[in-house]
Amino acid sequence: MTNSIDEIKYADCIFVIGSNTTLAHPLVATRIFQARDNGARLIVADPRKIQLASFADLYVRQRLGTDVALINGMMHVILKNGWHDEAFIGERTENFEELKKVVEKYTPEKSSEVTGISPEDITRMAEYYAKAPRSTILYAMGITQHTTGVDNVKSLANLSMLTGNVGKESTGVNPLRGQNNVQGACDMGGLPNVYPGYQAVNAVDIRTKFEKAWKVRLSDKPGLTLTDLFPAILEGKVKALVVMGENPLVSDPDSHHVEKALRALEFLAVIDIFMTPTAEIAHVVLPAASFAEKDGTFTNTERRVQRIRKAIDPPGEARQDWVIIQEISNRVGYQMNYSSPEEIQNEIASLTPSYGGITYDRLGGEGLCWPCPDKEHPGTKFLHKDRFARGRGLFHGIEYIPPAESPDDDYPFWLTTGRVFVHYHTGTMTRNSPSLDQEMREGYLEVNPADASAIGLKDGDKAKIASRRGEIISRIFITERVDKGTVFMSFHFLEARANVLTNPALDPIAKIPEYKVCAVRVEKWE
Repeated sequence: MTNSIDEIKYADCIFVIGSNTTLAHPLVATRIFQARDNGARLIVADPRKIQLASFADLYVRQRLGTDVALINGMMHVILKNGWHDEAFIGERTENFEELKKVVEKYTPEKSSEVTGISPEDITRMAEYYAKAPRSTILYAMGITQHTTGVDNVKSLANLSMLTGNVGKESTGVNPLRGQNNVQGACDMGGLPNVYPGYQAVNAVDIRTKFEKAWKVRLSDKPGLTLTDLFPAILEGKVKALVVMGENPLVSDPDSHHVEKALRALEFLAVIDIFMTPTAEIAHVVLPAASFAEKDGTFTNTERRVQRIRKAIDPPGEARQDWVIIQEISNRVGYQMNYSSPEEIQNEIASLTPSYGGITYDRLGGEGLCWPCPDKEHPGTKFLHKDRFARGRGLFHGIEYIPPAESPDDDYPFWLTTGRVFVHYHTGTMTRNSPSLDQEMREGYLEVNPADASAIGLKDGDKAKIASRRGEIISRIFITERVDKGTVFMSFHFLEARANVLTNPALDPIAKIPEYKVCAVRVEKWE
């Protein structure tokens, strides 16, 4: 997030797009409601009528995968009416003319043809967002999990910069991370092209710094992304794999292809706190410690680094993550000799500029938000106050590109996926909680009443859902949450694996799969 969670409640306008916030991020949602109580306007854009839509001043239902066309339409209206921030654009940004040239074509009428949103509503969205003194954008995987995910995020950045809604309190472009330490995993180099702190592996000075600290030669070539990994396994380029706190057999797209790759490995080790479906096909399973059984830090969605302290000892043979990693490293030939998480944190501070001032003795109470370059620095509440990291903010002129797959005669429905209120991700933890599992013990397919009637389905019937990649059986739930021609499934349930169906087509830059859009056929199942 460019800004902090608490700032949301002081915003004058909140634009939520591609985020089912009350369900997936309920504590963030409380700030949205506080802002509404303070008089803020709420705009919600989502192909599915989520709970938050009921509280919105303006709710719009864009067609799946049309976010760029919607945002370009908003920017067209803003420029046409002179609602943009000329001073901010002139002083803080570059490439503005390219943006103008592209969005000039996206009249409300043209954007309406693509998105299905009326020209009047596109105009109102633009006015609400641009005219508010402080407007903030909240988004999640409804924006990123597309073949145009990077384009979607850049478009939101364009909108923010166009109106000067970045670099000050209660504004910004704010992705809501899906799990408690996703931000921390990325910060610590959990990406194939960077070391901790997003320091590029192919930069000579950076690589030299880490080689000196770790006393080892390091490659200057980026590794494989998760989605590149499975084809590489089937090509024989990857022989062994360690999976830690992940359940790709359920969570990754085109599940049959993933299972084929995992079974082709010469060696598969899984580190987890429960016996997941992925762990069940592993050669070795190493039991890990849960959050309550280990020491260390988590970095949350607002860049806040917080201490966690062990409350109880890990059960049985379970060990803390750093101990497991160190033991594996020692046994494959690279010696690690850390004595505690604090020693590791000190190394992080010494090698990672954004974490330079973050040490255990400073992590009491609420923690610190990076960047925090030295021990005198108080942490950073919001980013880009006086300048962008690259100097001037760069506008991108982005054209709308349709999803990789569209409905046809054989597969006439759009399928989109997401979460339900009671379960999380692949259900590794929530489905092991009796009270949560009791709330929802099986998945279902949401179907619009008109579509259900045409197919001959009643509420609670079972249906066969098929895509070009496979088929599953699921109960259906008839609801107007989804529009006619669109169906929705959660991906939590192994018994009805939505990701058997989803399209593994990737964003060319981020390599994220298009989980949010694919074409399916729905039939009554006897």
